[in-house]
Amino acid sequence: MTSSPDERAFKALTQKITRARGLACGSYKDRCLRRRIAVRMRARGVHTYDDYSRVLDADQQEYDLLLDALTINVTKFFRNIETWQALAPRLAALWTERHGQVRAWSAGCASGEEPYTLAVALAEAARQVGQQTLLGRARVDATDIDRASLERTRAPEFPETAFSEMPPELARRYFTAEPPRRPLPALQRIVRVQKHDLTTQRPPAPPYDLIVCRNVVIYFDRPMQERLFDVFADALAPGGILLLGKVETLFGPARQRLVLEDPRERIYRRSDSPSPRG
Repeated sequence: MTSSPDERAFKALTQKITRARGLACGSYKDRCLRRRIAVRMRARGVHTYDDYSRVLDADQQEYDLLLDALTINVTKFFRNIETWQALAPRLAALWTERHGQVRAWSAGCASGEEPYTLAVALAEAARQVGQQTLLGRARVDATDIDRASLERTRAPEFPETAFSEMPPELARRYFTAEPPRRPLPALQRIVRVQKHDLTTQRPPAPPYDLIVCRNVVIYFDRPMQERLFDVFADALAPGGILLLGKVETLFGPARQRLVLEDPRERIYRRSDSPSPRG
């Protein structure tokens, strides 16, 4: 069957974006790509993919704005609080088993709310066993492909609206009081921010005790989803935990290694027995 001119123009545009910026457009769902590209087309007042391609040729900065649109991810601290409540006892157990040397990866960190939620959750695990001074042993790798998101995470300042789902006592304990609110230095020291493309690059510093990747995998096609689940399984330490978004389901070969512990909250654990750490 011969493809339509619109389909050919769309394919040519996505191939151009991949060549220019290395974003693996072919791994994203077409519907998602079309919707996000349409946002920039409307902003530039063009109506065809060919016209938008010419905009990219004439204005290289448009590539940055397009990537921002393609990777946008709205989030808040402790989004879906029940998920973090279910994760809390598991984090406490990990903290004890690992003697505070917990390694976490926030894959697709957006503007920083999720990796700093992770940092707060680890700080609470330490506080519950009277080991706050050991928080510096922990590490949260915050990664994303989006330039603007990484900039916000590196210089973390958050409006009050970002705290609407966070327990107020935790916000008071770990953030400055005046807006824009900032995480306390102890949290900032354990969050490490870096640019990373899930579709083309290896995990930054495995093995991890916890990987959080919520509402990211859904934007990719099934072959890429299966590959990413394998990447996560490989990157987890024995007994490590994977947290997905509530609308995401693990499938493919990784299901043989990742056991579903909480179906409602999408909490999985690598099935190998954990090994002790010094």
